[in-house]
Amino acid sequence: MSDSLIAKYNVAGPRYTSYPTVPFWNTAAFTHEDWQKRLTASFANSNYSAGISLYIHLPFCESLCTFCGCNKRITRNHDVEEPYIDAILNEWEMYCEWLPERPRIAELHLGGGTPSFFSPHELRRLMTGIFRWADPVPTTETSGPDFGWEGHPNNTTGEHLKTLYEYGFRRVSFGVQDYDPVVQKAIHRHQPFAHVQRVTQQARAIGYTSISHDLVFGLPFQQQSSITDTILQTLSLRPDRIAFYSYAHVPWIKGTGQRGFADNDLPSAAKKRALYETGRALLEAGGYTEIGMDHFALPHDSLYKAMHTGQLHRNFMGYTTTQTNILLGLGASAISDVGTAFMQNQKDIGTYQDEVTQNQLPILKGHLLTDEDTQIRQHILNIMCRFQTRWSIIEWTPAEWETISHQLDDFRDDGLLVYDETGLWVRPEGRPFLRNICMVFDRYLTRNPVTAKPLFSSTV
Repeated sequence: MSDSLIAKYNVAGPRYTSYPTVPFWNTAAFTHEDWQKRLTASFANSNYSAGISLYIHLPFCESLCTFCGCNKRITRNHDVEEPYIDAILNEWEMYCEWLPERPRIAELHLGGGTPSFFSPHELRRLMTGIFRWADPVPTTETSGPDFGWEGHPNNTTGEHLKTLYEYGFRRVSFGVQDYDPVVQKAIHRHQPFAHVQRVTQQARAIGYTSISHDLVFGLPFQQQSSITDTILQTLSLRPDRIAFYSYAHVPWIKGTGQRGFADNDLPSAAKKRALYETGRALLEAGGYTEIGMDHFALPHDSLYKAMHTGQLHRNFMGYTTTQTNILLGLGASAISDVGTAFMQNQKDIGTYQDEVTQNQLPILKGHLLTDEDTQIRQHILNIMCRFQTRWSIIEWTPAEWETISHQLDDFRDDGLLVYDETGLWVRPEGRPFLRNICMVFDRYLTRNPVTAKPLFSSTV
C-alpha cells in the first residue's frame, strides 16, 4: 500500500458499529416512553421467530491497560461484585416484567472491563438470574444459541471456564494485544505467553468450540519484529478466530488512561499500516481468512461460515453471526438497539446502580431512527459485512448523487472500488479503507463536518 494513499485517507472517522454513530444521536427527541414503545413493538415482532441478543457489561478491572478505550473502573476491591450483579439482575427483571412474553435469547455476550474479574460464584448467580426470566432459543441442525465471553489470561481459571460452559457458552475471547515486553510495559499489560497457552488449552479441553485471541496493532513502541513474534506465537496455539484491531488513540475522550505514553511513541500512519500488512500476511499464510474489518477466522469457524453465507452482521458488539432485531444491553454504559431506536445506559456505575435500585431504567440517552437513518444504516452494514451494497438511483436526490458519485470517483480512481448507478463493490485493495468508504454515505458527517473538536480515531 502506498504512503500517498495512507496520507490521503488517514482521517478521523467512525468504526460504524452503529449508524448514526453515538455523537450524532438526536437525544432531544428521545423519551423513555418512546424507548419502551419501540422495544415492545420490535420484541413482539421478532422474539419468537428470531430471539433477542443480550449484552452484559461487566466494567471492573484490577489494573489499567493504557491502550484501553472501554468504560471501566479500576479496583482490587472485589466487594463491588455482588451489588453490581444485583443491579444487572434488577434491570433485567424490570425489562422482563413488562415484556409481553419470556425472552428467547439467541445471542449472549459478557464484555468489559474484565468479566473474569468476577468470581465464578457471581457469574453463576448472574446466569441463574438471567435464565430465571428467559430461555435460550432451541438448538436445531442449522442454528442454536451463540454465547460468548471475554477473559483475561492472567485471572481466568478453569472454574470460570467450566461455570460459563455449563450455561451454554461455547465461545471465549482472550485479550493478548502483543507479547513484546517493551510494548506490554508501555500499555501496562504484563501477560506472558504461558498464561495465554494455559487458558487456551483449558478452554479447548472443556469443550469450547470457538476460541479467539485479540491482538492490537499500532501500539506504542511496536515494531515489525514484535508483530511477527506475536503472530507466530498466536499461530502456535491455533485459535479459531483472531481479532486484529487497530489501536484507537482517543485520549481526548478516554482521559488520562491513554496518556501513559507520549504521542511520538506511537508508529506513524504508514508504519502502523505496515504492521497490519505484516500481520495479515502471516495470518493468511497460517490458514486464516480476513473477515470484514480487523477479523480473521479458520474455515471451520462460524464467523467464516457467516461471511460466506451472507449472514455476517455488525452491531455494538462488533461482528457477529447472529442477526436479531433486538440487542438489549445491561449494565453501566451498555448500548441497546431495537432496530428503530438506540439507547445507552448511564455510564457512571454509581448512578447506574442508584437508578436501578429505585426501579428506574438507567437511561442516559437515545436516538429514534428516521427512515433515512434506516436506509443509510443498511448500506453501511452491507459495506462493512459484504464489501458491497446495491441501491436504486431514486434513493438519492440529484444533489446527493452528485456528491456521492464525486467522492466515489476518488476511490475508483485509486483502484479501491468499482461502482455504477446501481451499487458499489469494494476491491480487495479497498478493504483497509472500509471506514472511509462508509463515510461517503454518512449524512450526519456531511451535514455536520467535524472540525471543532476530535470525535473519532484515525481510519488508517
